[in-house]
Amino acid sequence: MDYDFLRDITGKVQVRFSMGHEVIGHWLNEEVAGDFSVLDKVEAAATELKGSERSWQLEGKEYTLWLDGEEVMIRANQLEFDGDEIEEGMSYYDEESLSFCGIEDFLLVLSKYRAFVSTYR
Repeated sequence: MDYDFLRDITGKVQVRFSMGHEVIGHWLNEEVAGDFSVLDKVEAAATELKGSERSWQLEGKEYTLWLDGEEVMIRANQLEFDGDEIEEGMSYYDEESLSFCGIEDFLLVLSKYRAFVSTYR
């Protein structure tokens, strides 16, 4: 999972992830957007879930984050399709709308994101 933290010409932080994990960057750009209270909620939930069988969900405007003690899933809210909506033999491209990663890797990304944003405040 490769990623870059960038600033655009307006000074806004943009996060880009490698193929297969793009939605993590979209989630950071759209749902977090420098709001550390969102990161605080996610980090607190991850700590609470460690070693348990429970799960936790944070639904945003565009993306929903789901985590348990081992894994994180982020998916676009528009990704919910009924099977009858597509033609037989066809499938949706959802690589940029759904991503999974390990909880430890995800928490490391959040820590690095927080540090990057903090250096430019």
